[in-house]
Amino acid sequence: MWTGCLTALITPFQADGAIDYDALGALVEAQIAGGVQGLVPCGSTGEAATLTHDEHAAVVRAVVEMSRRRVPVIAGTGSNATAEAVRLTRDAEAAGADGALLISPYYNKPPQEGIYQHYAAVAAATRLPILVYNIPGRTGSNIAPETLARLARVPHVAGVKEASGSMDHVLATMALAGPDFAIYSGDDGMTLPIMGAGGLGVISVTSNLIPERFSAFAVALSAGRHDEARAEAVRLQPLVHALMTLDVNPIPIKTALAMTGRCQESFRLPLVRMAPERRERLGEVLGAFGIR
Repeated sequence: MWTGCLTALITPFQADGAIDYDALGALVEAQIAGGVQGLVPCGSTGEAATLTHDEHAAVVRAVVEMSRRRVPVIAGTGSNATAEAVRLTRDAEAAGADGALLISPYYNKPPQEGIYQHYAAVAAATRLPILVYNIPGRTGSNIAPETLARLARVPHVAGVKEASGSMDHVLATMALAGPDFAIYSGDDGMTLPIMGAGGLGVISVTSNLIPERFSAFAVALSAGRHDEARAEAVRLQPLVHALMTLDVNPIPIKTALAMTGRCQESFRLPLVRMAPERRERLGEVLGAFGIR
């Protein structure tokens, strides 16, 4: 399985809302040059909820082509409709993706059995390794460790991107699902404890902006250099905190990238630009880190 830092890519837009493939290509190159161990297009950070089906497939295909097999591409293919998730996953497989990341069904809030059946149906329709994505703050429901343990026994379900915010939940999952079920931090601020407990990596937002530092941080954890990693986690905390709390993701990270000239400050409704006072605060944090 993949280890280290995998970047949850933003989707750059032009001023008119069209996808900016030039900016996307430059971002992919910067990530690979920065040492990240994988790319994750079309997740929450990639504003997948506002992409059409054709755009979604095109972005995944573009990132696969741009990466040229230098790093794995794990495509976001989640939906709250199982049939749509199957279709998106099959499209990603056809495009040459190395894996798929699927958010737990949102809004309809299925029971644990429905969550299990959802992932089992997608897994049966693809040969790609699948990562479950547990993020109760966006979906309105939590995937129980017992459900994750059941999913760990389903062929092609390889692991979980964990963003529940609870280490009790992570440790219970590790105990029940076993050592072969990969666990990734889905919250940059939880990378240290999750990887320190045995998680394989992080699917990171912050690495869009500082791929070198965040990938080096993850590599230090993977290598067991915990003192080095703890010190870097403390240094990174103000930036990670700002990117996660000044506004809803991906508004802060895309704004930070726009402020450094790497994309336009363009979002699709219902996402909007940061309020001026929050944008000013973000600029102060970037300045403190020497990011221009």
